[in-house]
Amino acid sequence: MAKYPRHVWNQIKGTSCSDLIRALEADGFELDGKNPRGSVLIYLNPNDRRRVTVHWHPGKSYGPGMLKAMFEDLGWTTEEKLREVGLIK
Repeated sequence: MAKYPRHVWNQIKGTSCSDLIRALEADGFELDGKNPRGSVLIYLNPNDRRRVTVHWHPGKSYGPGMLKAMFEDLGWTTEEKLREVGLIK
Protein backbone atom coordinates (compact mmCIF):
# COMPACT_ATOMS: atom_id res chain seq x y z
CA MET A 1 0.00 0.00 0.00
CA ALA A 2 1.03 3.55 -0.63
CA LYS A 3 2.46 5.40 2.33
CA TYR A 4 1.56 9.05 2.45
CA PRO A 5 3.57 11.72 4.30
CA ARG A 6 1.88 13.23 7.35
CA HIS A 7 1.08 16.55 5.62
CA VAL A 8 -0.72 14.65 2.84
CA TRP A 9 -2.52 12.27 5.18
CA ASN A 10 -3.75 15.19 7.31
CA GLN A 11 -5.51 16.57 4.22
CA ILE A 12 -7.04 13.34 2.90
CA LYS A 13 -8.01 11.58 6.13
CA GLY A 14 -11.40 13.30 6.26
CA THR A 15 -12.32 12.62 2.63
CA SER A 16 -16.09 12.31 2.28
CA CYS A 17 -18.04 10.70 -0.55
CA SER A 18 -18.76 14.18 -1.99
CA ASP A 19 -15.01 14.98 -1.98
CA LEU A 20 -14.27 11.66 -3.64
CA ILE A 21 -16.89 12.18 -6.34
CA ARG A 22 -15.51 15.66 -7.15
CA ALA A 23 -12.03 14.13 -7.45
CA LEU A 24 -13.29 11.30 -9.67
CA GLU A 25 -15.01 13.77 -11.97
CA ALA A 26 -11.82 15.87 -12.09
CA ASP A 27 -9.99 12.71 -13.23
CA GLY A 28 -12.49 12.14 -16.06
CA PHE A 29 -14.85 9.65 -14.41
CA GLU A 30 -18.56 9.70 -15.20
CA LEU A 31 -21.51 8.21 -13.33
CA ASP A 32 -22.21 4.85 -14.98
CA GLY A 33 -24.99 3.53 -12.80
CA LYS A 34 -26.33 3.04 -9.33
CA ASN A 35 -28.18 0.37 -7.47
CA PRO A 36 -31.96 0.71 -7.03
CA ARG A 37 -31.60 1.93 -3.45
CA GLY A 38 -29.14 4.65 -4.47
CA SER A 39 -26.45 3.96 -1.88
CA VAL A 40 -23.91 2.57 -4.36
CA LEU A 41 -22.69 4.67 -7.28
CA ILE A 42 -20.60 3.25 -10.10
CA TYR A 43 -18.15 5.58 -11.85
CA LEU A 44 -16.40 4.75 -15.10
CA ASN A 45 -13.54 6.50 -16.84
CA PRO A 46 -14.44 6.32 -20.55
CA ASN A 47 -10.83 6.93 -21.65
CA ASP A 48 -9.15 3.98 -19.95
CA ARG A 49 -12.18 1.98 -18.71
CA ARG A 50 -11.18 2.21 -15.03
CA ARG A 51 -14.20 1.55 -12.84
CA VAL A 52 -14.84 2.32 -9.20
CA THR A 53 -17.76 1.73 -6.85
CA VAL A 54 -18.52 4.52 -4.38
CA HIS A 55 -20.61 3.79 -1.32
CA TRP A 56 -22.71 6.90 -0.79
CA HIS A 57 -23.03 7.84 2.89
CA PRO A 58 -23.55 11.61 3.09
CA GLY A 59 -21.67 13.34 5.89
CA LYS A 60 -19.43 10.35 6.59
CA SER A 61 -15.74 10.05 5.80
CA TYR A 62 -13.94 6.91 4.67
CA GLY A 63 -11.61 4.96 6.94
CA PRO A 64 -7.87 4.99 6.28
CA GLY A 65 -7.71 1.45 4.92
CA MET A 66 -10.59 2.03 2.52
CA LEU A 67 -9.09 5.32 1.29
CA LYS A 68 -5.64 3.86 0.70
CA ALA A 69 -7.03 0.84 -1.13
CA MET A 70 -9.34 2.97 -3.28
CA PHE A 71 -6.57 5.44 -4.16
CA GLU A 72 -4.24 2.59 -5.09
CA ASP A 73 -6.89 0.97 -7.30
CA LEU A 74 -7.41 4.34 -9.01
CA GLY A 75 -3.67 4.91 -9.46
CA TRP A 76 -3.70 7.97 -7.18
CA THR A 77 -0.52 7.04 -5.32
CA THR A 78 1.49 10.26 -5.65
CA GLU A 79 1.13 13.68 -4.10
CA GLU A 80 1.01 15.17 -7.59
CA LYS A 81 -1.97 13.04 -8.60
CA LEU A 82 -3.85 13.82 -5.37
CA ARG A 83 -3.16 17.50 -5.98
CA GLU A 84 -4.29 17.20 -9.63
CA VAL A 85 -7.68 15.72 -8.64
CA GLY A 86 -8.14 18.32 -5.91
CA LEU A 87 -7.85 16.22 -2.77
CA ILE A 88 -4.82 18.09 -1.42
CA LYS A 89 -3.44 21.60 -1.82
